[in-house]
Amino acid sequence: MQARLDGQTKLLLLVYGLFACANAFSGTFVNVFLWKVRPDYALIGWFALIQQLSLGATFILGGKWVKEHNKMNCLRLGIILSGTFYMFVLFLGKQAIDWIWLLGIMMGTAMGAFWLAFNVVYFEVTDADNRDVFNGWVGLLGSGSSMVAPWLSGLLIGYFSDIGYNYIFMASIVIFSIGVVLSFWLKKRPPGCAYQWSIPLKLWMNADSPWQKTFFALAAQGLRDGSYGFLIGLLVFVATANEVKLGNYTLITSVVGLMSYYVVGRFMKWKYRSLGLLAGAIAMGIVVIPLFVKVQYITLLLFGMGMALASPLFVIPMTSTTFDLMAESNEAVGQRVELTVLRELGLFAGRSLSILTFIVIVSISNKPEVIVTYLAVIGCMPILSAWLMRRLVQRKSPSPT
Repeated sequence: MQARLDGQTKLLLLVYGLFACANAFSGTFVNVFLWKVRPDYALIGWFALIQQLSLGATFILGGKWVKEHNKMNCLRLGIILSGTFYMFVLFLGKQAIDWIWLLGIMMGTAMGAFWLAFNVVYFEVTDADNRDVFNGWVGLLGSGSSMVAPWLSGLLIGYFSDIGYNYIFMASIVIFSIGVVLSFWLKKRPPGCAYQWSIPLKLWMNADSPWQKTFFALAAQGLRDGSYGFLIGLLVFVATANEVKLGNYTLITSVVGLMSYYVVGRFMKWKYRSLGLLAGAIAMGIVVIPLFVKVQYITLLLFGMGMALASPLFVIPMTSTTFDLMAESNEAVGQRVELTVLRELGLFAGRSLSILTFIVIVSISNKPEVIVTYLAVIGCMPILSAWLMRRLVQRKSPSPT
């Protein structure tokens, strides 16, 4: 029988959907906006790295707040700071390029606050039976937002030229505001016991703990996600010099992702996670091949469609398995905030290393073949994640108590 989601879980999904939609409306074009002021790959890389460093710091320092106090306020803070980020960009205009350090810190802190609280609450309102379903809906909403919002943004910028950026930034601010209001209908989650700063470090250093392998698997995943997160959309714009085509690119690839997330989220069972994880990881490495022919719109589109088709096979079992580890015992459930911090630090380590490596590479050479080779190497990193998680994905944890 298909696992069901209750009202609070659906409301959490709605708040997430608004957050994803607001970010998709403008987030796709922030790097393009900065690039048009100063076309510098390394500068965009530094902007992304500052965000990751701020995100990591927020997870480390925010864990105590989320566990011992009101985690819903942390969720709202993330949404409010995201809206404030776009207000600053709107106010600064082209001068935003001179404030990328401040803007990067603001966006990184916003993302850290939202995702720290969201992941803890997500764990508390789901169990091993409906976690894949919830992750499928998260992917579905993310793909849906990425499908419609950037496409509309591209049309607005194409019609109104540079002033269109003002409209899309204002639209994001409005959507974030709606998300904040709806979040007050989410029930306040009870605080836990005292936050234990040493737990993430102890588990990371313990070779007998499943979290050591999980940390490195997440870091390998982050090696891919770090640069892919900002570079692909920028490459599409560099290849086309057209925001409308970038919007069309996100529309097409997100339609593919939407269908893939729906199918995988609906039919993925825990016993198939190992196969799905490996198949998705291998496929995500293979899809880079068209870019070796030539970096142009059609090859980028083939790459994007292949990535959207394959990634749910990897992302859903990887995410579900990681959170299932938090439910393996009453002790793990009690340490869910610390374990969430450890999970995010794994992703943070990989993403930060990925972006820093990108900055070094483009500082030496920014030729298309060099960038594509780099994309191919980091695109294969999820295969390492699948290998590290091959036994863990076959375990099924009990429902959290």
